[in-house]
Amino acid sequence: MAEFEATRGMPAESMVVFGVASDVELMDRWLPQGLSVHDTGPGTIEADGDLIPGTGHHEGLFRVSEEQLRVEWGGRDHSDYSGWLQVSDAASGTSEVTVHISLLDEPDSGPRADEVRELLDRSLDRLAEEVDSRIHDAG
Repeated sequence: MAEFEATRGMPAESMVVFGVASDVELMDRWLPQGLSVHDTGPGTIEADGDLIPGTGHHEGLFRVSEEQLRVEWGGRDHSDYSGWLQVSDAASGTSEVTVHISLLDEPDSGPRADEVRELLDRSLDRLAEEVDSRIHDAG
């Protein structure tokens, strides 16, 4: 079992960042390339792409807690995968995002683990860019 976690500062206050991070319609803009998600109704999403094992679309559980500024997800047909994203306030109108992923069938070291860590870091960079473009478009 492997646990992966990454944290990144964000250029906006927590509610703005959470609004972007929890919007399923915006997720394809910042999730890793090779992963696409679609809203399929309350508490569920559908995912597809090269990063998902197997073929076709996969249904997942999806929970958003605005009070906690937290998003949680997991694979319904791949129960070996789950994760969460937490937004917290930082100084001077900025915030911080932490993403945690659990992969039960993956090693926690080696080339695949390095790839997962890189995907997490790039996703958080892309999330920061998406948040930055949102605050500049609004201003």
